[in-house]
Amino acid sequence: MQLVVARIGRAHGIKGEVTVEVRTDEPELRLAPGAVLATDPAAVGPLTIETGRVHSGRLLLRFAGVADRTGAEALRNTLLIADVDPDVVPEDPEEYYDHQLMDLDVVLADGTEIGRITEISHLPSQDLFIVERPDGSEVMIPFVAEIVTGIDLENQRAVIDPPPGLVDDRAETASAREGTEPVRGEAPSAPDPDQGEGGAGGRDRGASGDGA
Repeated sequence: MQLVVARIGRAHGIKGEVTVEVRTDEPELRLAPGAVLATDPAAVGPLTIETGRVHSGRLLLRFAGVADRTGAEALRNTLLIADVDPDVVPEDPEEYYDHQLMDLDVVLADGTEIGRITEISHLPSQDLFIVERPDGSEVMIPFVAEIVTGIDLENQRAVIDPPPGLVDDRAETASAREGTEPVRGEAPSAPDPDQGEGGAGGRDRGASGDGA
């Protein structure tokens, strides 16, 4: 499975380094020196990471063959894509990759269905579930333990306890799944703003997403 693990930002300095928007909870694995990553657009890659370091809270990478600012700027907005085994899961049972969370039904604790996760937005402060409702509208659910109280992968559900006003009473069944009772899962840990990834706990974003 191929998942987006980072997006290249602006050039940093004059020696070919670039800032990257990390989209994985495992940058030390996915974005380590020596890693070879596919790209979108494909013609830019593959790219081999030569060096990596953190500067002022931002991850800086330099790629083999990119030695100056001009070459670095040419990579701006390129997506970095890693091959990820879909059967591999984070070591922490309260962490998830983006691809594990996509398409989950979002339900209240009493089983009322709110919608379906169609996207995970990774913001500097927190991650958001973009949830499509039965009428085609969308609602954004912060992926924090206080609101997302359980992830039930077996029954493909995310259980939420929203504060007043976050969702309304127009929710209908989000999918055709029947015959399963809502199961309260373990509360995920709050997202790490430094890693910028899907709280969706541990997740490779590329989709958790790794969206890997």
